Amino acid sequence: MDFVSIIMGSKSDAGIMNECVEVLKKFDVPFEMIISSAHRSPERTKEYVKDAQNRGAQVFIAAAGMAAHLAGSIAALTTKPVLGVPLAGGALDGLDSLLSTVQMPSSMPVATLTIGKAGAINAAYLAMQILSLKNDELAGKLIQDRVMKAKKVELDSLEIEVRI
Repeated sequence: MDFVSIIMGSKSDAGIMNECVEVLKKFDVPFEMIISSAHRSPERTKEYVKDAQNRGAQVFIAAAGMAAHLAGSIAALTTKPVLGVPLAGGALDGLDSLLSTVQMPSSMPVATLTIGKAGAINAAYLAMQILSLKNDELAGKLIQDRVMKAKKVELDSLEIEVRI
């Protein structure tokens, strides 16, 4: 079974990454989530990525703060898409994480999302868009979600519109 793998660098990342989980649940997309650190548990990270890939992980979402080397470490271990979610934390409030995640050497891509909650949500959507390339049902759900979001904008506008 195809699934999305979410890997966080530490337990403190769970609050933000639960935003990602909620989106995947809403669309009935199988996922698993673990904590593994590029620095504190590199062997665990390596073993997990290889195992998850063999079991059907099609996209890896990596969330980490500060030095944020997790996404890059995962990218070095797989040719599956890796989506990086930089998290706020250190003295630079996430800018350090963003730069660490986005500055990858050529041939080791990490698709880097924005810092924090919006990045976690967008990682779920991007993972689903990747999966939808081979899953017409999921593609249909994503199209319907866009239609509903457009309708919500119209309804919200009706509540405050003032026209001449």
